[in-house]
Amino acid sequence: MWRANPTWGKPRIQAELRKIGIEVSDSTVRRYRPPPSGPPSQTWRSFLENHVRDIAALDFFVVPTVTFRVLYVLVVMSHDRRRIVHFNVTTSPSARWTAQQVVAAFPYKAAHRFLLHDRDTIFRGSFAQRVEAMGIEEARHSPALAVAESIL
Repeated sequence: MWRANPTWGKPRIQAELRKIGIEVSDSTVRRYRPPPSGPPSQTWRSFLENHVRDIAALDFFVVPTVTFRVLYVLVVMSHDRRRIVHFNVTTSPSARWTAQQVVAAFPYKAAHRFLLHDRDTIFRGSFAQRVEAMGIEEARHSPALAVAESIL
């Protein structure tokens, strides 16, 4: 079963065997797993360490003003030195505006291979097209990863 379905994990193997009436323990399933065929893939932390010079990240944060207006601040940060590459403020961000800010952050060529951002809808459409045209690969992450990344 392991060889025929290499992407299945231990719980899936146990569930499939349970369907045909065979109850097996975790250790039994683990014992019959074939050894991995190649080297293990890198973890997220080792990816960051290996590509730190190629990674930039961007995100919005909100600033309420004294007059109760809401301002959206976009920050683009380079990971290698943790320095701010670009920032700008707007009252109504759009995908087109955000795409233009990426061009302003990297005006001459794609200085970074990867651009980290969350799964906000503003990072779709014209933004995604512009980033792809610049030769930058998007790496979307969940909010939980942003918290873990700030700990690193």
